[in-house]
Amino acid sequence: MSEALTSMIEEAVNSEVFAIWFLIGAALVFFMQAGFAMVETGFTRAKNAGNIIMKNLMDFCIGTVVFVILGFSFMMAEDCVLGIIGIPNLEIFTNFEYFVENYASSFVFNLVFCATAATIVSGAMAERTRFIAYCIYSGVISLFVYPIEAGWVWNSKGWLVNLGFHYFAGSAAIHTVGGLTALIGAIMVGPRLGKYLRDKSGKVKKVNAIPGHSITLGALGCFILWFGWYGFNGAAAWDSESLASIFLTTTIAPAVATCTTMIFTWIKNGKPDVSMCLNGSLAGLVGITAGCDALDALGATIVGIVSGILVVVAVEFLDLKLHIDDPVGAIGVHLANGVWGTLAVGLLANPKAPAGLEGLFYTGNPRLIGVQFLGIVCIMAWTAVCMIITFLILKKTVGLRASAEEEIKGLDITEHGLPIAYADFVPAVETLDYGFENAVAVSGETPVAEAIPVKKVPEFSDGSPKFTKIEIICKESRFEALKKAMTDLGITGMTVSHVLGCGQQKGKPEFYRGVEVEATLLPKVQVDIVVSKVPVRSVIETAKKVLYTGHIGDGKIFVYDVENVVKVRTGEEGYDALQDVE
Repeated sequence: MSEALTSMIEEAVNSEVFAIWFLIGAALVFFMQAGFAMVETGFTRAKNAGNIIMKNLMDFCIGTVVFVILGFSFMMAEDCVLGIIGIPNLEIFTNFEYFVENYASSFVFNLVFCATAATIVSGAMAERTRFIAYCIYSGVISLFVYPIEAGWVWNSKGWLVNLGFHYFAGSAAIHTVGGLTALIGAIMVGPRLGKYLRDKSGKVKKVNAIPGHSITLGALGCFILWFGWYGFNGAAAWDSESLASIFLTTTIAPAVATCTTMIFTWIKNGKPDVSMCLNGSLAGLVGITAGCDALDALGATIVGIVSGILVVVAVEFLDLKLHIDDPVGAIGVHLANGVWGTLAVGLLANPKAPAGLEGLFYTGNPRLIGVQFLGIVCIMAWTAVCMIITFLILKKTVGLRASAEEEIKGLDITEHGLPIAYADFVPAVETLDYGFENAVAVSGETPVAEAIPVKKVPEFSDGSPKFTKIEIICKESRFEALKKAMTDLGITGMTVSHVLGCGQQKGKPEFYRGVEVEATLLPKVQVDIVVSKVPVRSVIETAKKVLYTGHIGDGKIFVYDVENVVKVRTGEEGYDALQDVE
């Protein structure tokens, strides 16, 4: 077999392999929808979890519909007017065989990218945006905003492509667009109720932290997004060398960014911020996206360091200074680092990297950074104009924000009729048939089913037994020792609750995403004991001995008189109700 033929076969095989990898990459990007859903759900309150999931589902489904009809044609049509907008030809409907042969893989890949741009907005406007408004503006992003500006940088006839704008993956057309839309939307919809407390003049006097309900879900979403990002950045690689380089930079940047965020928040707040470190990972991924093929390991490291600091500064500046409420940090992650990642290509592109571009720091040539700056400004301008108009129209028509009552109840129940996303906590037992229709209730008379004789106790008088309730508030770490001591003392029953409380210490300050948390209420354990036979003083002295450490927060003991005690199972009252079954 000749070398020429061998080369042709290898080239054909490689072409087929990378065509398949391209579609696998698209599937990985689609899986990122699950990541965004988990991040946004975890970083918001449980009463809105179903609403968040529904939004992430529908932005992809609505986006698919509008992208099929017109969006893809606006973006990738061969007839492109002045490199700005494609002329719709509807070939997906009129000439399906031709479309599949020439555009199907490109369509699928750009569709999942388009959905990513739309879903970014959901988190920043979470917990107070009407669902119908979300559906509409999500459709606008997928129909007009993303397809047109993405055509400038990915259509071979796009005007930014012909200027030399480098944009391998999504820092500008996806993350900057989604982040800027999130910023505009968060400003227009306003902050969540209770987020900012204002004085009579309207000036913010206090910023409240509103922690998300599940950092675990947020972390799961972060890992899913990182995994999907290898397809997001690597799907368009043209050979194995470029793919390896892209995977390398896509790993280095977020790892460095996360370490930087951890160290930065540790020094700043005294403890490393978990949720902000998750944002740091995503910030590093966003930052490296545009230049993942053009930067070397040093460039990826620099991108990561800047991203790790930039996300913290951006999130806290928006919250503490500008008072723009972004529950998940979408603006800091996607807008700030989308812009930074786009400009980083012009600064840090290494001519020896696979893309072979001339960055300013390596060559001293300012042309690339100039084109990158022009491109990001134009993309942001197009997005701002479109989305400001869209949000203004929504505010005047269907309404953008949910009512105060709806927001307080949660959008799950008010928008979707979903009592709560976590069904085990729904107070709806009466709707279920547990098969207990024939249970015998204790009525005061001794039922036949009861094997233990019941003694009726007359109304209490001065000579009646005395019952005392002892309520012990203690540290969680001392509970096991207290429980053992009470059992050894002869206590046969106790009620234990996890509670929040404070004494003279008034808690200690903690920080959530840079905002001081109202930490006057600390977690404690409350143990309730009712005694009659066991001396009250013995219980008190034993508890004091077990719980004492000499430090603030050892706890309190409260003593109450109890009027009566009733054992539900047998109907026994008074002294006998507290005794063990012989």
